Amino acid sequence: MKYTKLPNTDIKVSKICLGSMTWGNQNTETEGHQQLDYAFNNGVNFIDTAELYPVPATAETSGRTSEIIGNWLKTTGNRDKVVLASKIAGPGDYTSHIRTTGFSPSSIREAIDLELKRLQTDYIDLYQLHWPERQTNTFGIRDYSHNPNDQWQDNFNDVLQVLGSAIKEGKIREIGLSNEKAWGTMRYMEESKAHNLPRPITIQNAYSLINRIFEGDMAEVSIRENIGLLAYSPMAFGVLSGKYIKKTASDNARLKLFPRFARYSSEQATQATQKYLELAEANNLTLAQMALAFVNQRPFVTSNIIGATTIDQLKENIDSINVVLNEDLLDKINAIHSVIPNPGP
Repeated sequence: MKYTKLPNTDIKVSKICLGSMTWGNQNTETEGHQQLDYAFNNGVNFIDTAELYPVPATAETSGRTSEIIGNWLKTTGNRDKVVLASKIAGPGDYTSHIRTTGFSPSSIREAIDLELKRLQTDYIDLYQLHWPERQTNTFGIRDYSHNPNDQWQDNFNDVLQVLGSAIKEGKIREIGLSNEKAWGTMRYMEESKAHNLPRPITIQNAYSLINRIFEGDMAEVSIRENIGLLAYSPMAFGVLSGKYIKKTASDNARLKLFPRFARYSSEQATQATQKYLELAEANNLTLAQMALAFVNQRPFVTSNIIGATTIDQLKENIDSINVVLNEDLLDKINAIHSVIPNPGP
């Protein structure tokens, strides 16, 4: 395994982060614990969860993933050997079963306290805002279109204030963003610098061979402000394994169970995936190896969040840390990208 540090901290994390959002839905608790054991024994010390997991989010399963992790931590005694990241759910119909009060001070305090109980721990290493409160282009919406009826009011300072209080209380150590844009990221930075408030150190956004939107304004923000990307969906819901093109996907595959998750299934995304598959196989790599190694090598990536439903998938994903793409192969990847750029935004 390779390791780095969360920006501006001494917190050492594995370059591969174990995602968990299938545990409690596609995966049982036993399977989740098996994945945790395997990842931990192979050098992964970074685990990411969220209060709304597993996905798809429902009132019946909300928080179940974190409970599974909490039970593993209690059973193994590994709390001080891992770095835990979690998130407060943003507002909207999708999460109205959790709360409808957004990032109000009481909501943030409640979310942290409930997550600590589920995880059976006294502190969370990295606490993230799962998506913005304001209306913006997230989750596959390519371009920003302003809604003049958006009722959101600027509360960046208030959010940082309450998160700062949680840090002082020892409930969280650091804070991060997720599904955020350049403007929102810089507003948090602005408030942090102007008022000596906690500074976001990471941003968890989608990033993969078929979704390189982050390389626009956000890559510059990431590098110049030293806010590291925690790349999620590096396999694009499993599309970049090639299993849907090859028609080898199991009945338990995410897009078979949940076909509405069509973010990476457009005609253009399929065309790009086919080209990447051919390129990987021409270089004696699986598409999954190439896709994950590409993300691992990006200069703005702090950690690559992988997720799997089987141990075989997990092994291949973790082993990607040993794959290094040479400049010639990277040039060929970029050539495909220039012809079919970001087909899965």
